[in-house]
Amino acid sequence: MQYNTQQKRLPLPEYGRSIQNMVDYALTIQDRAERQRCAGTIIGIMGNMFPHLRDVPDFKHKLWDHLAIMSGFKLDIDYPYEIIRKDNLDTRPDKIPYPSTKIRYRHYGRTMEVLIKEAAEMPEGEEKQQLVALICNHLRKDYIVWNKEGVDDAKIADDLEELSGGKLHLTDDIYRLMQRRMEMYCRPAKGNNQNRYMNQGGKTGKNNRRKY
Repeated sequence: MQYNTQQKRLPLPEYGRSIQNMVDYALTIQDRAERQRCAGTIIGIMGNMFPHLRDVPDFKHKLWDHLAIMSGFKLDIDYPYEIIRKDNLDTRPDKIPYPSTKIRYRHYGRTMEVLIKEAAEMPEGEEKQQLVALICNHLRKDYIVWNKEGVDDAKIADDLEELSGGKLHLTDDIYRLMQRRMEMYCRPAKGNNQNRYMNQGGKTGKNNRRKY
């Protein structure tokens, strides 16, 4: 018995060895017309293996490219498309440069620094205060994720001033907006059964529970 690991390596393993054997057989056909018909039959079988990709643009074109690859670009037929060149298989995409921007506090992230910079340039007004309050709440959340022991509002105020270059401050008005946002976020949804029972009798004991 011959194992697959003892056979030659498949150029495109997703098609399996049976399709590769068909391609290898097509290479041995001497008559060009017969070889062309054989190639068309192989393309049809390859397409039936992935019916969910038939609506993908250039699906047929990709199949002919794959046929050329599996034949080692040695199959002499009339391709209906301009197939991929062999040297293009070895080319690598250009390296994507990794952002080298320095982040002052990594637990806050780059996005918060960008928001703070934008808020610092905004004109004074309610919209700016709302944005600064939102930023401070996010700073608190990010800080708690980094430090599970808790967060001090004085630390958030100091970090806000430092990251904004002294242009933003955690004022009393902004602090009240922060508290209001937190209350809205933590407010229980309407129709909560336990709240309804508490309003009715102040207890959620056995006698007050609704039976379902």
